[in-house]
Amino acid sequence: MEKVFELIKDNPYITRQELVDKLAIKASAIQKHIEKLKAQKRIERVGSSTFGGHWEIKE
Repeated sequence: MEKVFELIKDNPYITRQELVDKLAIKASAIQKHIEKLKAQKRIERVGSSTFGGHWEIKE
């Protein structure tokens, strides 16, 4: 989960697919990590999740 957070922190415009490619784990695992980070209020999605949005770091 921390690797996902660090990649999002480094690039708030990173896509889920880019996270999958960089970490070589399944998309479902990435989604679980993202959901945990959102539940912990460490990240928040701003704008569209499919077109032009970005992540906002809350820490």
